[in-house]
Amino acid sequence: MRPHPDQLAALVAIADTGTFDAAARRLHVTPSAVSQRIRALESAAGRVLVRRGTPCRPTGAGETLLRLARQTELLYDEARDALGEGGHRVELPLAVSADSLATWFRDVVGEVAAWDDSVLRLHVEDQAWSADLLRGGDVLAAVTSDPVAVQGCVVERLGSLRYRPAATPAFAERWRRGRSHDWAAMPVVVFNEKDRLQHDVLASYGVDAAAVVHRVPTSADFHEAVRLGLGWGMLPEPQLLPDVAAGRLVTLGGRARLDVPLHWQRWRLDSPALTRLTDAVRRAARAHLRA
Repeated sequence: MRPHPDQLAALVAIADTGTFDAAARRLHVTPSAVSQRIRALESAAGRVLVRRGTPCRPTGAGETLLRLARQTELLYDEARDALGEGGHRVELPLAVSADSLATWFRDVVGEVAAWDDSVLRLHVEDQAWSADLLRGGDVLAAVTSDPVAVQGCVVERLGSLRYRPAATPAFAERWRRGRSHDWAAMPVVVFNEKDRLQHDVLASYGVDAAAVVHRVPTSADFHEAVRLGLGWGMLPEPQLLPDVAAGRLVTLGGRARLDVPLHWQRWRLDSPALTRLTDAVRRAARAHLRA
């Protein structure tokens, strides 16, 4: 099959907006036109490509065509830019964890800020789950902890982001038990239900679950919650070390630490925009991550 570009554009718009009506507004056509394009695409593919619901999402087969659609869109944008057509910018949808975005990945954002021909579309997702966005065709590249390349992608090691358990000095003293701490009773702060870092530390002390678990689902507010004494939490060193030096936080558990290996996965596509972005990611990783 050779999908028409308008049909692929409709699939991208539905995936991004979640409804046929919103996709129509983005494409400046009627909802009926979007529906006709999707039906024609499904007829050519011989299967359902969009799961109608709230929100609408691509099926497994739809995800395959969504990847093709985004690749096509990227190449079209680059061709328009090379031909000097005004008003067109290359979209760069990426997946990155909140902790990376709050620390070392800011260097990448700073570089992209100087690119007048690019638009950054960030999806914030835990590094253990961001590869799923690649598989689903939602992003063209991702910072992930998965070293195995998603089909159609290439992967390279960036380095490791080190986390250490930390708390305020007063909190640490309150829960001190001899030369250690009461890990089972100490309140803990977690990012969300996918956050396993604190659980891994507790397991190393033979604790299945903390008695009190606070959930704070943004990186900056998670950091601030620990600084305010809400509980202890695993903080990335770029956030933690300035606070330790200033005496606002102390590390717990002696030399306890977790190194999370990070990888860069991107589509296997000959794209100047992707190459330039990859170079920016490599520079930021060399400057801030552990080898």
